[in-house]
Amino acid sequence: MTVTALDPRTALVVIDLQAGIVAAPVRPHSGADVITRTVELADAFRARGLPVVLVRVSFAADGADTVPGRTEVSRPGGAFPEGWDMVVPELAGHPGDITVTKRNWGAFHGTGLDVQLRRRGITQIVLTGIATSIGVESTARAAHEHGYHVTLATDAMSDLDPEAHQSSVERIFPRLGETGTTAEILELLAKTHD
Repeated sequence: MTVTALDPRTALVVIDLQAGIVAAPVRPHSGADVITRTVELADAFRARGLPVVLVRVSFAADGADTVPGRTEVSRPGGAFPEGWDMVVPELAGHPGDITVTKRNWGAFHGTGLDVQLRRRGITQIVLTGIATSIGVESTARAAHEHGYHVTLATDAMSDLDPEAHQSSVERIFPRLGETGTTAEILELLAKTHD
């Protein structure tokens, strides 16, 4: 276990666990497994009065607010299906949770996430979600740059590309924070917050 500490004011930040994304064929963990493990973490954080932040990505129906710029990989075109951007029911519906809507890969740029965390005195975040190498990694990088301690629940995230997931977990995340399994994080949470 490389997770060494959870600060007294730690938040769980959940990236893009929404209808249209969890339905994708992700690996090495299924969308259902990522949801199950994230729900375990969310329940434990809520039980201790620690914030849970549900981040979702959404765009206007006409796509006018999508990120511009040329890329070598084509972006999805056309309208998104109805409800694709709704947080999965297993996580939705908790009145104390914070919901953040982003229009980029990362959850900090162009959103109020940093303000929401700082107003609550948060000094550390635990990240879960899909996709590891896109939304989760972008958010982890920005959190690190904003001065938060970052913990990554590596079995509560997954990717369309298992090699990209592995690269993030093995090469990038150790430079941004600490990694651990859901069980390891829950064990540490129980030791330090009960």
